[in-house]
Amino acid sequence: MILTDTHAHLYAEEFGADQKAMMERAFHKHVKRMFLPNIDVHSIQPMLNLVWEYPEHCFPMMGLHPCSVNEHVEAHLFQIQKWFKKRKFYAVGEIGLDYYWSTEFKEQQLVAFKKQIQWAIQQNLPINIHSRNATPDCIAVLEEMRHPLLRGIFHCFSGSTEEAKQITGLGFYLGVGGVITFKNAGLDRVIEHISLDRLVLETDAPYLAPLPHRGKRNESAYLLEIAQKIAELKNTSVEHVANITTENSRIIFGI
Repeated sequence: MILTDTHAHLYAEEFGADQKAMMERAFHKHVKRMFLPNIDVHSIQPMLNLVWEYPEHCFPMMGLHPCSVNEHVEAHLFQIQKWFKKRKFYAVGEIGLDYYWSTEFKEQQLVAFKKQIQWAIQQNLPINIHSRNATPDCIAVLEEMRHPLLRGIFHCFSGSTEEAKQITGLGFYLGVGGVITFKNAGLDRVIEHISLDRLVLETDAPYLAPLPHRGKRNESAYLLEIAQKIAELKNTSVEHVANITTENSRIIFGI
């Protein structure tokens, strides 16, 4: 059985003291593939250091996170875009819109999101979308920029059944993480209506740890709890969930 964590910041400083042990725990729990989203110009080197340490298990993305968008957005995008000429990346991400913390740079976020979608289309890469308090706007951008090569994952999906069907109707997959295990979150009722063929697993480590680890630092080893919850909802085995979601990740990322 192979589990695939399609979104984990395993290079974050939260893992500085025990990164190697954390990776070994993940391997022990069948998590053998981890896709690493970039945040900003400062996270690139730590991310690539981890990729160089675990080249058979860790696969990098490149992008500018919406929470890192500010008045210097053009300069940051210029620096990030140059990396695509230096090495292979498996997606443009994490990109998107976030209106939760602030809407001060809302217009700049939209510009950055659209520009990075254009990069993905030009390079035939999937995108990894961050959307917080902004799902309708994210969907509207995808509708506006609809293209045969535009595809990817709505990371940490926590929207409605209607939104889930809109997103999958556009050819995107839903990234399901620890929220699926939270009581009263309601995501379980949404996922019941979505085919396993449109789901991938993720942790968003070090954030959003699933039960029974909620409130603690998240890590890829906890992906197993997420897979177990989906297996329960779909009335199937964890092995089946692992097989289908890992195959979905292969279709998306090409590896």
